[in-house]
Amino acid sequence: MTHKQVLLVEDEPNIAEAIRFILTRAGWGVAVEPSGSQAIARICEERPAAVILDLMLPGRSGLEILAELRADAALSATPVLMLTARGQGRDREAATAAGATAFLAKPFANADLLAALEAMAGAEPATGPATGPHR
Repeated sequence: MTHKQVLLVEDEPNIAEAIRFILTRAGWGVAVEPSGSQAIARICEERPAAVILDLMLPGRSGLEILAELRADAALSATPVLMLTARGQGRDREAATAAGATAFLAKPFANADLLAALEAMAGAEPATGPATGPHR
């Protein structure tokens, strides 16, 4: 698999570390941004192959960040996987309406995270074990 970069916008350190571990094992380079208010600047700076964006963040919501990303011609095509601890239908609908490429509710299986990320970033599926839920 090609070494691709992903920017993870997640304010919970334990979740960020778990996702970083899963993705680096699968060959991804992972940068983490814990602040919603700094997310767009980091996306502009990093130009990742994909963004994993938490719905609820300090500073700005994931939906606000996603709307700004989609409104910027230079960034609008960036694939975004939206994560939320609230798996309610209205969250999924709001994320889809705002332009999320994919959506996962926490807890999620490692394989689901990898499959969603690889599908939206156009990567080859990873091989090897990738199971188990993470919160």
